Amino acid sequence: MDRSSEIREFLRTRRARITPEQAGLTPHQGARRVPGLRREEVAQLAGVSVDYYIRLERGHTRGVSETVWEAVARALQLDDAERAHLFDLAQPTIGRTRRKRSLAPQKVRPAVYRTLDALSVPAIVQGRRMDILAANRLGYALITDFQARPHRDRNAARFVFLDAAARTLYTDWERVAADCVATLRLYAGRHADDPQLTELIDELSLHSDTFRRLWADHDVLAHTTGAKRLHHPLIGDLTLDYVVLAVEDDPEQTLVIYTPEPASPTAEALNILAGWTGTSPTGRPARARRDQQ
Repeated sequence: MDRSSEIREFLRTRRARITPEQAGLTPHQGARRVPGLRREEVAQLAGVSVDYYIRLERGHTRGVSETVWEAVARALQLDDAERAHLFDLAQPTIGRTRRKRSLAPQKVRPAVYRTLDALSVPAIVQGRRMDILAANRLGYALITDFQARPHRDRNAARFVFLDAAARTLYTDWERVAADCVATLRLYAGRHADDPQLTELIDELSLHSDTFRRLWADHDVLAHTTGAKRLHHPLIGDLTLDYVVLAVEDDPEQTLVIYTPEPASPTAEALNILAGWTGTSPTGRPARARRDQQ
């Protein structure tokens, strides 16, 4: 992806969502031709000239200092994930250029497999591009058996957008889809030159109108905790909290653990699913045994 155009579109979409009132400005009289802030208003808030900010939003970012990017991030009221994304996109312009290197295949460490083994609740290990690297038996039974799919199809984004079962499984499918795209956007800011990412985005854009629409929004999201509502084909409606834990020696590998409210209908349903999958009430679910690039 072209970083200049990515910066341009990201700044434009962030500017469009903020009203003068939200930014603490007195709006000019008369009709506004654009949603959100005008470019001159962002320049005023960031403490730069209008011409300078226009250059930024046109993608002319060579030589822009970190101080200026910080001011722009504050003016646009970026959250932590959005700020990190902007700085990832801007790195070549602020002297932090990283040498291009091929990404080595990700491997799940034995200790992580043992952690999966010990959990009596659904859990998955997710890697780059939302690839599913491993899961315990309940994790596969809850979502889908990624391990039974071809290697390239063991990917959460492909499942959400290209598998009809996902629309039935996720009660809030539109929100899940939006979160999925926003997570991919954050990754894309760090690895714009990843050919497998480009292949994934091209495939999803070709086959999903929803993906194309959401990708154009340029939203980003860093998942840490949340809740998901599902309608499982075997055990019905479920509400599960989840927590996302980084694997220490690989920041792009995360352990996602799903837990039900104690003594809830969801907890009872998971116990039934555990019985059907051969998982004992005290844990010891079977683990995935293959790593994925």
